[in-house]
Amino acid sequence: MPLWTAAVRHLPGSDALCDPLMDEDDLVSSLTRQVKAEVVENYLFERRLIELQIEHLHSMAGAAMQQAQEAGLRLARISNLMIEPEMQLRLDAILGGKPPGFWLTFLGAKYRGGVRLIGARALTKRAKFRKVVLESYGRFHARMEQYEEKYARFVEECSAVNRNIESFQRNFDILSIVNFLKSLDTLGIERKKILGENFTAQETASLDQSLFIRPIAVEKFHVPAPWHLPAPDAIRGKLCMLVEEICTRYPEKVSKILR
Repeated sequence: MPLWTAAVRHLPGSDALCDPLMDEDDLVSSLTRQVKAEVVENYLFERRLIELQIEHLHSMAGAAMQQAQEAGLRLARISNLMIEPEMQLRLDAILGGKPPGFWLTFLGAKYRGGVRLIGARALTKRAKFRKVVLESYGRFHARMEQYEEKYARFVEECSAVNRNIESFQRNFDILSIVNFLKSLDTLGIERKKILGENFTAQETASLDQSLFIRPIAVEKFHVPAPWHLPAPDAIRGKLCMLVEEICTRYPEKVSKILR
């Protein structure tokens, strides 16, 4: 027996609906209809809460993408310091291989529109360039760590919303709600009262699809996974050796960068 039918006899205020001229079947039918309408209203309320949570996910995704762009600009800065593609490949090897997907687009990209060359003081250009490269990587690594934390919170929130969606689907008999709403086809006023502004005419034509909320896939938001980088201290020696080679092979280009 559906929940709303079982709840009819316990509906608050049901005595007020009793009409001495109304037989028991009519009374039960009327109360059942009222309970069904209440279930639909509860469904719409819970559905709106889920929709607000999904809207929040979109907001989190936007903030994460912005932070990813900021980290990417720091990658572009250190990539430009490599001067030549060959040296960039050497840097990739030090960092564990070519960056994945999204981060790859920042290699060799212009960066001065978002970040400036780091200032450094030293007795020689070689020492100054070394400081600039090491500091550039340190800041890039720090930005990536911040982004990794934001990405982890975003993924965790997606999982939480999916758990809420699963609980929501379990708590409501969508098929019964669909059948009830479709039974209101000839009662436009009642349909409008129940549905309010939550459904369009197109949605009510395919209620069985529009009432079902699908789980959220993280990939849907196109938020890139973070690039897991080695700590600055762990690769300091290798970076310094790379800087020495760059300065030896491209002294004029290094001087131009440091101007």
